[in-house]
Amino acid sequence: MNILLVEDRIPLTDSLLSILKKNNHSIDRTDNIGDGLYLALLGAYDIVVMDTFDHTTDCITLIKSIRKSGLTMPILLLSNQSEVSYKVMGLDSGADDYLVKPFSIDELLARIRALGRRKNTILLNSTLSFGDITLDTNSLKLSTDKEETTLTCRESKLLEFLIIRKCMITSKDIIIEKIWGFDSEAQANHVEVYISFLRKKLSSLNSKVIINTIRGLGYKLDIS
Repeated sequence: MNILLVEDRIPLTDSLLSILKKNNHSIDRTDNIGDGLYLALLGAYDIVVMDTFDHTTDCITLIKSIRKSGLTMPILLLSNQSEVSYKVMGLDSGADDYLVKPFSIDELLARIRALGRRKNTILLNSTLSFGDITLDTNSLKLSTDKEETTLTCRESKLLEFLIIRKCMITSKDIIIEKIWGFDSEAQANHVEVYISFLRKKLSSLNSKVIINTIRGLGYKLDIS
């Protein structure tokens, strides 16, 4: 899985990086709230693992900002605060799980696996909308009020990713990492082909939704 690690305690971070990488996870790490939000908004991560820092309110603000943006990736909070009030605050702010330090590595990895499974379950039963289109990721149906077409699995995943990121610019590199996998041999032309497929299907539905190419940067959804 692709994991974003937001943690400012260097000794613990170094340990976590090593452990997660040894368990075949791809990790990006940042040590401050601002960069954490920026990276999360890229939308390329399956899970966010976050320490509560010295100031719990900063972490809560970050979680709320991620959720307000519409991103639904699971968030695991690591904290040395075992009081119920802290757990409630973290979970109510939008976190999916809360793990008190010190914790066993086996439990941490189990929690991450569980969150990964939960994410997949949610996505398989979700319906997303943008402009005049609705995407059913369970049936792979793309529809407007009047017409409907069926997408391939990869087309559906790509359109889902673009809808989740809404009007944000999405680079080809991020698409490859998220849709094909970070260790894939897919290249930029693979993305171009599937963008073309999606454009044709949107056109066949007479949808007002378009996929704009932002030269040198990537793609973003818009409404004509």
